[in-house]
Amino acid sequence: MPFLFSLLVIALMVGALVDIIRRDDSQVRFLPKMAWIIIVILLPLIGSILWFAIGREYSEAGLRIPRMRPAARPTAPQPDLRPTTPVDTRSTEQQIADLDREIEEWRLRQEIEKRRRQDGDSSTDAEPTAG
Repeated sequence: MPFLFSLLVIALMVGALVDIIRRDDSQVRFLPKMAWIIIVILLPLIGSILWFAIGREYSEAGLRIPRMRPAARPTAPQPDLRPTTPVDTRSTEQQIADLDREIEEWRLRQEIEKRRRQDGDSSTDAEPTAG
């Protein structure tokens, strides 16, 4: 029984090490890959469990077992069925400059409207009354 447990721990450690090495750096959480490798080697059981529990990043679909792909067959090109949305190609600075111009335009419009209202009020006061 202890032999079986040791074999299981070694298999888990080897699996964790292979997984760490094959993973991209962006898919490793909390520590750098080298730190995870050292932890798994020094503490095989706990390190492997920690790696699979918190160290690696899983996809949205969860843990998936890769399947063998069948031989590639030539296929007809598939039409792009994604909805087309306009893409803004302006840089962030250009977008901010455009927004600043819009804000200034709205401010000037409000100022003109305010002056029109003031001029309209003062012109009605200045008109002579018929009498």
